Amino acid sequence: MAVNAAATRLEEQWRDILSVHARTMCEIDRVLHPHRLGASDFEVLDILATASPEEGDQCRVQNLAGRVHLSQSALSRLIGRLEKDGLVERSVCVEDRRGVSVALTRKGRDLHAEVLPLQRDVLARMLG
Repeated sequence: MAVNAAATRLEEQWRDILSVHARTMCEIDRVLHPHRLGASDFEVLDILATASPEEGDQCRVQNLAGRVHLSQSALSRLIGRLEKDGLVERSVCVEDRRGVSVALTRKGRDLHAEVLPLQRDVLARMLG
């Protein structure tokens, strides 16, 4: 009986985590919508804006895929939209011509700086 109670408690905790995540993502989507961004768009811009000095101003798409919760094809479409909007630019990796790097443009950096406080406010409200 104790095992069932423990399993039920774990399931409830998991569902609570999923619920907080879903509500937070929806709220981020809502506040970023006027800026023509969604939560996943912001996540990619944020990763690029906060890249370590070793990474430079570019990030391999393969490395981005490991940090955002999107399939490879969904990430490629998202990057394509961001590129079309002039927020990022893609280039072939210098070290490995098979790889693709992504970098923020000036417009992307400016938009990221503008919406960063909105996203952080949502996180503070939803998770604080």
